[in-house]
Amino acid sequence: MFDTTSIGTALALLERGGPVMAALLFLSVVAVAIVLVKLYQFSASGMRRTDFIEPALAMARDGAYDKAEQFLVHTHSPVARVMEATVRTLADRTMTPADREAEITRVGSAELRNLESFLRSLDLIANLSPLLGLLGTVMGMIKAFARLEEAGTKVDPGLLAGGIWEALLTTAVGLIIAIPALAAFHLLQSEVDKVRSTMTDLTTRMITRHGRGNGTDQAGYGSTFAGLRR
Repeated sequence: MFDTTSIGTALALLERGGPVMAALLFLSVVAVAIVLVKLYQFSASGMRRTDFIEPALAMARDGAYDKAEQFLVHTHSPVARVMEATVRTLADRTMTPADREAEITRVGSAELRNLESFLRSLDLIANLSPLLGLLGTVMGMIKAFARLEEAGTKVDPGLLAGGIWEALLTTAVGLIIAIPALAAFHLLQSEVDKVRSTMTDLTTRMITRHGRGNGTDQAGYGSTFAGLRR
């Protein structure tokens, strides 16, 4: 059963906060939805899997690029997609270092964009909520002092206190939304950064070993897949 008292209190706070409070509550719902969606996506993407890395590296080190590619095709992980693109380009001797780097960067960037989807929205909510709360406070203070002016010489201290309380309510709610949203954004972004670092490290290792094994010049790779870096 629903707690009618809690619902009544929430509706009363919404009424006191006005349109700004309604906007803040909407942003809080969106923030929670984004966090839940990203947690599910991260869990389902296999981004923390590492069991396939060493076997794939061993196959690539032995020059069994076709075998490594088939192994990685059946591995569910964004890192596996980048390793798959790497062994595929290494197996194609017609590709130049620049072509290989472009293809690996393209695949890696697509995987990272997918992992980072909606994170900017969460960051926006974390930064926008306190400003909306402050706006609500300023509007509330204006109303409070307008009521004091209307009261004239019959100033009731309770009237001023009640107006200030209502005004500060939106600031408090804005901060309550912003703090966990900002924390969630940085935690989720740090997980993506770990994947980005792993992608860059593995592709560099595979390219370097390939170059040493074939005696080819690796200078053409330039910034070593700088497109995968932030």
